[in-house]
Amino acid sequence: MTMTLRRILMMTAIAAGLAGCASGPDPDVSPDGEVSGAVVGPRWNLLLVGTSERLDLSPTPHFRITPDGRVSGHDGCNQFGGSVELGDKNRIEFGELRSTMMACPNMQDAKRVTDMLDEAYRYLIDHDRLVFFGPDQRVLGGFQRAD
Repeated sequence: MTMTLRRILMMTAIAAGLAGCASGPDPDVSPDGEVSGAVVGPRWNLLLVGTSERLDLSPTPHFRITPDGRVSGHDGCNQFGGSVELGDKNRIEFGELRSTMMACPNMQDAKRVTDMLDEAYRYLIDHDRLVFFGPDQRVLGGFQRAD
């Protein structure tokens, strides 16, 4: 991993722990249940698990959140889908995640991707990078905007 990306992740973790918030406006939830915010809409491709580990999975793990509060994606082995709730100060909670049940050579790594989503508590977006944090503010992993 480049030193710049490592430095960004470290600064991101420190900023999130100290400020308890992240860049960009808080997401909005409309009366009809639709969500909006910078995390909604684009496809996000996995960059790292934790602060530095890259996984060699094909296809590249990714996900997309839609305005109706749904998430869908691929963990590198199986397709998955579920719900997502966005809150103040960039809170995020994935729920009801379900996936196909294909057997793959890298199932353990694929599970780490979906575990990251299950554990996500808060997020931060810096340019085209999305970082998830757990409830204890540790970095769970990062994604890059693909479109």
